[in-house]
Amino acid sequence: MPKKAKSMGPGKEEGPVPRKQLKVEAAGGPSFLNFDSPSDLFESLISPIKTETFFKEFWEQKPLLVQRDDPALAAYYQSLFKLSDLKSLCSRGMYYGRDINVCRCVNGKKKVLNKDGKVHFLQLRKDFDQKRATIQFHQPQRFKDDLWRIQEKLECYFGSLVGSNVYITPAGSQGLPPHYDDVEVFILQLEGEKHWRLYHPTVPLARDYSVEAEDRIGRPAHEFTLKPGDLLYFPRGTIHQADTPPGLAHSTHVTISTYQNNSWGDFLLDTISGLVFDAAKEDLAFRAGIPRQLLLVGTTTAAVRRLSGFLRTLADRLEGTNKLLSSDMKKDFVMNRLPPYYVGDGAELATPGGQLPGLDSVVKLQFKDHTVLTVKPEQDGSDEAQENMVFVYHSLKNRRETHMMGSEETESHGLRFPLSHVDALKQIWNSSPVSVKDLKLPTDEQKEALALALWTECLIQVV
Repeated sequence: MPKKAKSMGPGKEEGPVPRKQLKVEAAGGPSFLNFDSPSDLFESLISPIKTETFFKEFWEQKPLLVQRDDPALAAYYQSLFKLSDLKSLCSRGMYYGRDINVCRCVNGKKKVLNKDGKVHFLQLRKDFDQKRATIQFHQPQRFKDDLWRIQEKLECYFGSLVGSNVYITPAGSQGLPPHYDDVEVFILQLEGEKHWRLYHPTVPLARDYSVEAEDRIGRPAHEFTLKPGDLLYFPRGTIHQADTPPGLAHSTHVTISTYQNNSWGDFLLDTISGLVFDAAKEDLAFRAGIPRQLLLVGTTTAAVRRLSGFLRTLADRLEGTNKLLSSDMKKDFVMNRLPPYYVGDGAELATPGGQLPGLDSVVKLQFKDHTVLTVKPEQDGSDEAQENMVFVYHSLKNRRETHMMGSEETESHGLRFPLSHVDALKQIWNSSPVSVKDLKLPTDEQKEALALALWTECLIQVV
């Protein structure tokens, strides 16, 4: 079926109609998403827009509206989540605040209508029907398999956590006031219709969530209505509000979001500590004490000059190395992301299978998208300086039920090796099959031990 995509470029200040519209007609095309690979999934999600075009023209720059006239795709979207799903979900033990919020926008402000404790479907439906309240369901991928499948692939594609929320709004009502978010947003319209208004950002690529007053944001830059099967993307910081038109059925949409705290600034904060740690081990100047009373009198001109010199030294060290950068962002991502999508009880992910690797075996990495390597000091709780180790973190044993729930405790899964193993690990992580006996380690015993450790953790297979 034909599909239309509109570039939500700069809008006319005097009205809601965009000044420029990019229309793309696709003769046919897939009715469902393509899960063959993370890149295939993303391209099918934004179809008919091509990935290269999306990142060149829209990503972090301006909204994109893709309107589709495809009943099969609309039916698939509806299967992702619908109002009638709430009855069975509530029977599993949902709680206000944690799993579900009930709210309504009144006079430009969010009014929360949550009860205490467990959510009962009959009360929820009563608030929905009589109070015209919006139901916000947090992180439905914990319970809906197709959303798990989509978001797991998107986490592989972006290398960043991907969360979601479902919003179900009755006719003639609005759930949230105008606001902007600190995430990149992809909206899939599942049921009914939703009327949207987008406004120019007051804080481009915002790092925080904020409500904006109507009298500050001006008139909409873009205004349109989403129907089932449609997709909307907009960058973090884009001010938006949406309502279900009166006289129609309720609206259900899912907001899929990513790239929270994933900027160059975040990455710099994360990696610079590792650079300083290494520099201080090797450079006496970094270990010299700061001037007396510097913390009392404040930063001096001489201190600023010295700090600038240290930063230049770090920059030189960074450009001259190809070592794995220490990064807690890597660990946090893998600790908190979804496990690989699977059908069944998942036992096959936690149990090694196939042939046991030996010195003459050829092995290949599996689940590469779900593993990271990082180098950092071993932390054993002692006050002594610790040697750098290579850490292999993976998400094969992560719990889907806690994904993106914030307060839920998570633990890291993986292995650690001496720094001398880094080159051998890089050989395996290059994704091409490699012979165990060709691994860059000094003894056959170390080669076999490394292969066995990775196989036991289900990270490699014998080919």
